[in-house]
Amino acid sequence: MKRVFGVKKDKEPPPSIQDATDRISKRGDTVDEKLKKLDAELSRYKEQIKKTRPGPAQEALKSRAMRVLKQKRMYEGQRDMLYNQTFNLDQVAFASEGLKDAQQTMTALKSANKELKGMMKTVKIQDIDNLQDEMMDMMDMSNEIQETLGRSYNVPDDIDEDELMGELDALEADMGTEADGVPSYLQPDKEEPDLDAELNLPTAPSGNATAAAGRANSQVNFIYLQF
Repeated sequence: MKRVFGVKKDKEPPPSIQDATDRISKRGDTVDEKLKKLDAELSRYKEQIKKTRPGPAQEALKSRAMRVLKQKRMYEGQRDMLYNQTFNLDQVAFASEGLKDAQQTMTALKSANKELKGMMKTVKIQDIDNLQDEMMDMMDMSNEIQETLGRSYNVPDDIDEDELMGELDALEADMGTEADGVPSYLQPDKEEPDLDAELNLPTAPSGNATAAAGRANSQVNFIYLQF
């Protein structure tokens, strides 16, 4: 059967834009090389024409130069056409890459949208509110526990606050009357009267006066004994 109908050949894949661009670029490089050779040949003919006297030899050189110049114009036209084709392929490649990027972006957005929808199903506003309420209750309980643990022991409950305030005022008054580091209860009371001044009592005698009075008394006693 294969000999009668033959074997179906596999079709080659169509060339991509990059393949077409590479092929045209190689053709353009070939044309550029030919143009360089023609330019070099034209330069040589120009030098020869300058050095040759007018006549048949000069005319022959001019004819060759014209032929080379025509070839150069033809290759320049081909090069411009290849450049235009390369430009068009670049534009198509740019548009194709842009569409591929847009397609990938749309695929990524669809995947992200699907994932977000699945996540939103598991997260509910009511659950968040309940969690916040539980957290607030736990914080209140924590504050109550801290206050309970911070209570003082052996403090009577029947203390009169007014009495405590009176003692505090008296303590502040005592602290205000201290002068030169001497407590108020050790300072002399300025309001007490001077008893010595009121009674007009003489001052106590000194040691010399007491001795003189003793010698005078001894002399008096001696005279009295003689009589």
